[in-house]
Amino acid sequence: MRTKTENAARVVVIGAGMAGARLAARVPGVTVVGEETHAPYNRVLLAEVLAGRYAAEVIALPPAEVRRGVRVVRIDRADRLVHCDDGGVVRYERLVLATGSNPVLPPLRGLGDAMPDGVHAFRTLDDCLALRAAVRQHTGAGVRAVVIGGGLLGVSAARALAASGAQVVLAQQGEHLMERQLDGESAGLLRRHLESLGVEVHTECRVRGLRCADGAVRAVELADGYELAAEITVLACGVRPRTGLARAAGLEVRNGIVVDDELRTSDPYIHAVGDCAEHRGAVYGLAGPALEQADVLVDVLAGRPARYEGTRALTRLTLHGPAAGPTGPFDLAAFGDSRPLPGDDVVRLADATRGAYRSVVVRGDRLAGGVLLGDLAAVGTLARTWEDDEPLPAETSLLHLLTHDGGF
Repeated sequence: MRTKTENAARVVVIGAGMAGARLAARVPGVTVVGEETHAPYNRVLLAEVLAGRYAAEVIALPPAEVRRGVRVVRIDRADRLVHCDDGGVVRYERLVLATGSNPVLPPLRGLGDAMPDGVHAFRTLDDCLALRAAVRQHTGAGVRAVVIGGGLLGVSAARALAASGAQVVLAQQGEHLMERQLDGESAGLLRRHLESLGVEVHTECRVRGLRCADGAVRAVELADGYELAAEITVLACGVRPRTGLARAAGLEVRNGIVVDDELRTSDPYIHAVGDCAEHRGAVYGLAGPALEQADVLVDVLAGRPARYEGTRALTRLTLHGPAAGPTGPFDLAAFGDSRPLPGDDVVRLADATRGAYRSVVVRGDRLAGGVLLGDLAAVGTLARTWEDDEPLPAETSLLHLLTHDGGF
């Protein structure tokens, strides 16, 4: 097949996710190549689409010039060329890898190279629309859905499926939900909230495999031999940086594509941002850091002095009850390290009746992290105090950290 080499683009971005779209909007003359056929969208709101609260077009990001439905298959670093699956070749002066991440597919019996009917990942808008169509297909039949994984993604998927009318079971291998962000007490409140929405939650529950018939999932098999009947199974077992292109091109890759403080890879003409990038040993996998990295890179590409020094990411989640269920949203915010180490000070305020909970960890003279559920009035001040990483004033009472104004 003959290929056509296009005129050199000053900056070429591979990936049209949130970071790629941000660069498309802010870097003049950029060429963005994206695999998805959809316009760039806010993936943080995918659960709202699954729950039926938003139409897909509502979560679209501001319009940006993106070459959609095109996959990059090879990077030629010597000639600075990007080869695409449609036969096109694009020359670059600077290349940005914003390839994102792939869902982790656990090694389950019954899960081969091709996923059985009814088994879904929950990472992209196509995943979300396929799940929503599957639920609607069983409308009135009480579709049974099992979500495997109790992290942020699994919790979001479970509550969205419950809001869609599915009978949902959430299976979490760990001791409690959202182990990366929550302590045991706050995870217990989250569990009770999900159960109030009709979600059946199992923790310390290891999934062994899928039982399929006629190419479709019928049940999820647990390690103890128990089966959870399911017409729909959602795999929410985490994500893994997409590094295949970078690795094949000979760039340094560890867990992610290794970058310095200017988001530059081991090739000085190639940068990486977002879920695929590893900076100072950290791969964030969250939208906030991806956008922060993109903003720093805008300045770097423009020749302005800018450095990315890492993100102290805030996780925020709002869980809504179904129309006929419990009233009001359930707000959650977590930041930093909410699990205390020996010698740390911990301050907690809890109101089980109202479902409100606040906990902060103080390590030495600094705020190490915290969890807030229910009333989030103090989260802004607390998060800023943590992000600034400044010593707490000596006269500050630890209890004042949990007041509405943060005590400052």
